[in-house]
Amino acid sequence: MKDDSKPKQKPTHELFAVKDGAEGKAFWTKIGAAWPHKDGKGYSLKFDFYPADGQAIQLRAVKAKGGDQ
Repeated sequence: MKDDSKPKQKPTHELFAVKDGAEGKAFWTKIGAAWPHKDGKGYSLKFDFYPADGQAIQLRAVKAKGGDQ
């Protein structure tokens, strides 16, 4: 049986927990990564931890090194 539980390539997206802060500033904490499905209809997610206090979770494309995206 083939083990597909661990992605072989680098993630294309990162997961962040976003918490509202003072004066309208938000605090973003990286909490995991995502890889696209081969059929292009979804993502596999790997959480390093999961926020328990109702924080929003954002899926963002990985930025290229040395430049903005």
